[in-house]
Amino acid sequence: MPSVPPRDPPGAVPPPAITMDTTPRIRLSPPNDALPRPAPAPVDSALRWDSPYENGEIQPSATVFLTQPAYARIYVHAASDLDNEVGGILVGQWCLDTGTESHFLVIENVLPARYTRQSGVHLTFTQDSLVHFHSIIERRFKGKQIVGWYHTHPRMGIFLSHYDTWLHHNFFPEAWQVALVVEPHTSIGGFFIRQNGGLLDPARYFGFYEMNGRLGHSTVRWQNLSCSGEESE
Repeated sequence: MPSVPPRDPPGAVPPPAITMDTTPRIRLSPPNDALPRPAPAPVDSALRWDSPYENGEIQPSATVFLTQPAYARIYVHAASDLDNEVGGILVGQWCLDTGTESHFLVIENVLPARYTRQSGVHLTFTQDSLVHFHSIIERRFKGKQIVGWYHTHPRMGIFLSHYDTWLHHNFFPEAWQVALVVEPHTSIGGFFIRQNGGLLDPARYFGFYEMNGRLGHSTVRWQNLSCSGEESE
């Protein structure tokens, strides 16, 4: 698998175009004939967390539902290294709401990448990382899908760089696969989701539904998101 180059530093002159083999030896997307699982969206037991960009101007191709255990693991992993980027993959189900015919994702599990090359401005998933991902899914999460990936931006904010976008398009190409970026120093995060036409805005991110948030206390600590529902006492 080709490595993902580091981000350009602020003010740097863009490098010349680089020709790369963008075909991964191990797929991170499901087979081309994969279909969403019909299911009702679990909105009744979830709290909605909105980003500042959810004003109706852009419409995501899928809605994200994130379980509390998955959120907790992302939060802890993001805080494990405040100087270098860390990341991993999001595992769960791609679904079709039987009532609205809209697509949604349920992120149930998180697999931190164990074999990476990293610095304060880049993260590379190595071939060993991909072998490990698929081995764990096969053993522990049979029937689940890789619904996206996540990584941190220490002290940089929430956005998709040129190289993040390249990685997302080439290794997570399905319209419903998402990218989550977390900035651990200020405790902020957001999901980048393709629009219905396939476009991906690298500067505007979306919130998510916190599953089981209405059944107990919320675990979400990201300061840039606002809750649009009432938390149960």
